[in-house]
Amino acid sequence: MSEIKLPDGAPEEVITQSLVREIDLTPFGHTGTLSLITMDNGMDHNRPNTFGPQSLVALNAAITAAQESDSVAIAITGKPFIFAAGADLSGLGFLQDHGQALAIGKLGHDVFRRFNESAKPTFAFVNGLALGGGLEVALHCKYRTTATTSFTGLPECFLGLVPGWGGATILPKLIGPENAVQVIILNALNNNTMMKSKDALALGVVDAVFAPADFLENSIKFAAEILNGSKSIVRNDFSKDDAAWEKALATGRAAIAKKYGGADITAPNRALELIAASRTNSLSQGFDAEDAALADLTMSNPLRASLYAFNLIQKKRKKVEGAPKAALARKVTKVGVVGAGLMASQLALIILRNLKVPVVITDLDQERVDKGLAYIRGELTKLVEKKRMTPESAAWLSSIVTGSTDKKVFAGAGFVIEAIFEELELKKQLFAELEKIVTPECILATNTSSLSVTKMSEGLTNPERVIGFHFFNPVAVMPLLEIARTAATDDATTATAVAIGKELKKTMVIVKDSPAFVVNRLLTRFMGEITDAIDEGTPPEIADAAMKPLGLPMTSLELLGLVGPGVALHVAETLHNNLGPRYRISPTMQRFVKEGVRTFYIKSEDGKISANPAALALLENGTTPSTVEQVRARALTALSQEARMMLDEGVIATAAEIDLCMLLGCGWPLHLGGILPYLDREGFSEAAGGSRFHPPGVASLL
Repeated sequence: MSEIKLPDGAPEEVITQSLVREIDLTPFGHTGTLSLITMDNGMDHNRPNTFGPQSLVALNAAITAAQESDSVAIAITGKPFIFAAGADLSGLGFLQDHGQALAIGKLGHDVFRRFNESAKPTFAFVNGLALGGGLEVALHCKYRTTATTSFTGLPECFLGLVPGWGGATILPKLIGPENAVQVIILNALNNNTMMKSKDALALGVVDAVFAPADFLENSIKFAAEILNGSKSIVRNDFSKDDAAWEKALATGRAAIAKKYGGADITAPNRALELIAASRTNSLSQGFDAEDAALADLTMSNPLRASLYAFNLIQKKRKKVEGAPKAALARKVTKVGVVGAGLMASQLALIILRNLKVPVVITDLDQERVDKGLAYIRGELTKLVEKKRMTPESAAWLSSIVTGSTDKKVFAGAGFVIEAIFEELELKKQLFAELEKIVTPECILATNTSSLSVTKMSEGLTNPERVIGFHFFNPVAVMPLLEIARTAATDDATTATAVAIGKELKKTMVIVKDSPAFVVNRLLTRFMGEITDAIDEGTPPEIADAAMKPLGLPMTSLELLGLVGPGVALHVAETLHNNLGPRYRISPTMQRFVKEGVRTFYIKSEDGKISANPAALALLENGTTPSTVEQVRARALTALSQEARMMLDEGVIATAAEIDLCMLLGCGWPLHLGGILPYLDREGFSEAAGGSRFHPPGVASLL
């Protein structure tokens, strides 16, 4: 087997070795031995098994040894709790030759298909995480078992690839086109959803599920029963069901269109083509088609962009840029939340669940407090019903969350966060009141989305313990947390805030206190260009279509409906007052707020979406309309200008952190690789600010 060498500069491969041992099947009811291949990269559980070129060569040698032995069957499994996480993607961004990309795809097929074509029965004992190529090597085996604790999936379309080592060809034949579209397209586009063991069994991806304690023993017993004929697995032929194939492909196309707003996104469309072709393709024909698709995508900008974004998210999840030493963090044993509305209740719930310390909420009257407590306890009950929490844990957490109308209950708290109405004077008054109750070390945090944290701390005896702690809605789902330091905020306060953020499992950025921080500042500037174009006379449907080619999760006016014109106008006014006239105040938005109109779109009873007549009646009647291309250009130019100003002002330390904020805070598409690499590639960065934000080839930098 010829060696494939990655280009200079590519990271050194962590080789997954494949070790073979013979298992006597006599105690399990069958004569002979089973050749068991165990994949193990020699690292701890934080580094799963992966397949680079050398790892594939090592697996190939193990298969040869198993084939040449006197065993009656071959099985493959992984090191404890890990099967395999698929291809080693670390070197893909360095490939410069299409032929080399084609060779890597072919190498994976040549090795994996030996399980499929083996004269000896083959088994995959999926003992833990199995993603991408990890699941694909299992699919090449004749039979599969998995542990109850395992998670499996094919995330390739999420990353800008296709299942290219057999998955797109084998899976539709194995479980049918509808289930295959679910696993390959729908799950991947739904934030890379993985299958639990019960899902994999129900779909037919695996044949048996066993508990981890005796997983290997039961899997070997399963293999013995297959071999001695006491157990059989029936496979269905899905090739004749025309209706199922048509329905599956239509479902896939609809899911792609919904996810990317009609943008032409290559990877999931190529995957759908491979699924369709698998109906009539032989395995060899399907594998050749996968090789071609994989090579094309590997050399494309969307994949390089996706890898940059994916690596950035993984890196920043572990390390917070500019964070003080963790040893400076204070231990927090009690948390206070000011407010009992929906946002405040969400904050209280996530803090309660993750910090597992007493949480107390307050509001203006007991009715609001009781409503907030009811929400929190109701959510705990739902978690029990979904079997995501034990009744005992829920009961204990319910007992340590309390409420009051008296802020004196915050005495003894180490961290108090406010989520009250966005009015600066109210927040200043609140912090002044809290300072008389809590200890000097207690952190006073604000969840403000746009107001000045510095102004909130004016006049306080201990302004150094005030910090911005800005979550995104819904709190439990959105992964980003903006931590805003004022000039007075000290390192102990910041370190404690970061420690709490880690406990809450958030990805954090530390920003300088400035109007709207990062995400809302960029979104407001961008949205302002769309509404300005409408005010100037551009038809709403034209302005709203401007960003569709980017594949954003929703259109501009859909986003406005989600945020609400009142919030959008408030943030725009804050930025207008603090940053100047480039943040214009839309008369249309002012009328929307005055008349109580929330959205440009309404949904009829039959589910059809149409323009809201009440909104259309309030539009500014401008006389200088723009084209779709002009609106898109002005919006992207504005984003380039604002990002450059934010970096120059030191609002955030690096361009990569701006990318992170937009990826995690507003769903900037992964295939665009972050907002700034996209603006670089499209030429807006240099046109607006004279230079790129990132050097060329940024995908290989992380």
